[in-house]
Amino acid sequence: MNKKALAGVVLACLSVASAASATTTDFSKGDEGWYAGPAYDGNEGNWIDTSLGNGAPALHTRYYETFGLNWLNSSNGAFVGDYTKHGAVTLGIDVLANSIQYQGREVSRNLVVELRDYDNAYGGMPYTSVWYNLGEISAANEGWKHYAVTIGDTASSMLPSGWGGYGGTELEPGLPPGRTFADVLAGVDEIAFTTFEPGYVYGWTAYDVAVDNISVSPVPEPANVAMLAGGLGLFGLMGRRRKAKGGKA
Repeated sequence: MNKKALAGVVLACLSVASAASATTTDFSKGDEGWYAGPAYDGNEGNWIDTSLGNGAPALHTRYYETFGLNWLNSSNGAFVGDYTKHGAVTLGIDVLANSIQYQGREVSRNLVVELRDYDNAYGGMPYTSVWYNLGEISAANEGWKHYAVTIGDTASSMLPSGWGGYGGTELEPGLPPGRTFADVLAGVDEIAFTTFEPGYVYGWTAYDVAVDNISVSPVPEPANVAMLAGGLGLFGLMGRRRKAKGGKA
């Protein structure tokens, strides 16, 4: 195998290593376990809209009167389960906020990603979770906007910078006694992208929002990337040695 061919193989392996377990729901194959809520009587609800997608269909949510929105998944194994089997993970979503109106005026809402563990809930709380504020969604964004966060160390016992916990008490969000960031990630029963930020209350709001390209992407272990890259470097060194030997002949 020549140098060019092997370089292609190694680069392909690097690409596979970075995307081997990556999953993206673009709603071209249905909802893949994703749904929106909560719903109230008189609201339009949510549906897969083929006219709005960011490169594909999108999950369109339109509620005329609700406190907030959740886009949830508890059945797709790519998004729930043991996150600690990967050293690092990136979560992403595309959002189109056509309108978010409170008392007749356009407002913004924070978008939070929350990883929920329903086992061993503390003190009557519904679940234990860890969550991260991805940023604001609003009609002022004018079009699709991508939001993402990378969990750099899923084995961390401490909450990473920017992350919060839920499940201790209703009034003061935080992890309950004895729970850590890592053990919540080890048993994720549900993932939510939500406008409900723990510790805040909300009034009746009208939402017209679409989401697309919801993704979970394990980040390759540095050792694996180094090994593959090292293989490419070694082959390059071998090629230079052969060339030098040929030049002396």
